[in-house]
Amino acid sequence: MNQNPFITSGYVSPEYFCDREQESAEIIMDIEGRNNKVMISPRRMGKTGLILHCFHKPELSENYYCFFIDIYSTLNLSDFIVLLGNKICEVLKPKGKNAVEAFCRIVRSLEFRISFDSQGLLEASFGIGDIKDPQRTLDEIFSYINTASKRCVVAIDEFQQISKYPEAHTEALLRTYVQHCPNASFIFAGSQRHMLQNMFFSASKPFYHSASVLSLKPIPLEKYSDFIIRHFRESGKRISAEEVAYVYELFEGHTWYIQYVLNRLYEQKEPVLNETIFEKCLADIVRSEVDEYQRLYGMLTENQSTLLRAIARERFVAAINSSIFIKKYGLKGSSSINAALKFLVNKEYVFKAEEGYCVYDRFMELWLQTLPYAGILK
Repeated sequence: MNQNPFITSGYVSPEYFCDREQESAEIIMDIEGRNNKVMISPRRMGKTGLILHCFHKPELSENYYCFFIDIYSTLNLSDFIVLLGNKICEVLKPKGKNAVEAFCRIVRSLEFRISFDSQGLLEASFGIGDIKDPQRTLDEIFSYINTASKRCVVAIDEFQQISKYPEAHTEALLRTYVQHCPNASFIFAGSQRHMLQNMFFSASKPFYHSASVLSLKPIPLEKYSDFIIRHFRESGKRISAEEVAYVYELFEGHTWYIQYVLNRLYEQKEPVLNETIFEKCLADIVRSEVDEYQRLYGMLTENQSTLLRAIARERFVAAINSSIFIKKYGLKGSSSINAALKFLVNKEYVFKAEEGYCVYDRFMELWLQTLPYAGILK
């Protein structure tokens, strides 16, 4: 069976990766120049895929140890250390027992579990319970990175999460380690633009001007269209440039949503894809998530749910407190709107894009648009 080329999670190979040639070249140039990089984009725009694509390229894969961790789910410094330490073990395992033991000899504050699985493959890991002194362990891990037999690249996704850790001065601590680690380049990726901008552009912050910035934009329609049409054609199916543009514009080029829809379309039996098939496929996707959307929606207050529906109908709201927007949707005053908006942003129902506020989950946005809104003015 053919591999579905429209990947929705992780990274498979360059064959299933679309464009990003300029961004890849920029990232690799910075790494080879011993510089650090900040990558900012909404979640699901393709940050992870781009980083792993760069790691796959021979310029990096043959000359660097490449470590990628996503710290979105971490709650504290110990969680961070567990992810980073285990990722280093994972990358070193294919190099053999000696490579892993070289890491273990330096990180002496942890008790590693080294064994072989049923197929004779090396296993090595440690757990959060092994960390007694987080700062000491972190110091040892960075000592390893700084003395590793190859230069290292450390990519940390959702980097803004460290600002929420309960440990005091986590940003300053990590900045010190990064600053004194000449054997590595770092990629700091994240989806919370305002938080990352504050971390890297505020003169009072430890990471101020410590990395160059890449704001990840949508893949150009022309490049994406060629990629999509080619893969459908190779599978004996046909999709027109007009249909591709329809999908692309519906999601404003947002990579994951386009990939998800195309992944479903690719599985359709019909040899020719059209708007009717697309609309049915999209309706099926939204319908499959309705229970979760209803649950999330039911957790909101009246003010919050009213504002969320209004944003969904507008798609983007640049002036959230404008009299036109307030009157059109029968909203309450600015103070109520701002309080509701703060909650919706903090809980990631709503995201502030360059065009304005929008619903974070674009499929949820489509569902919200189907809900009745009695207060709307025509």
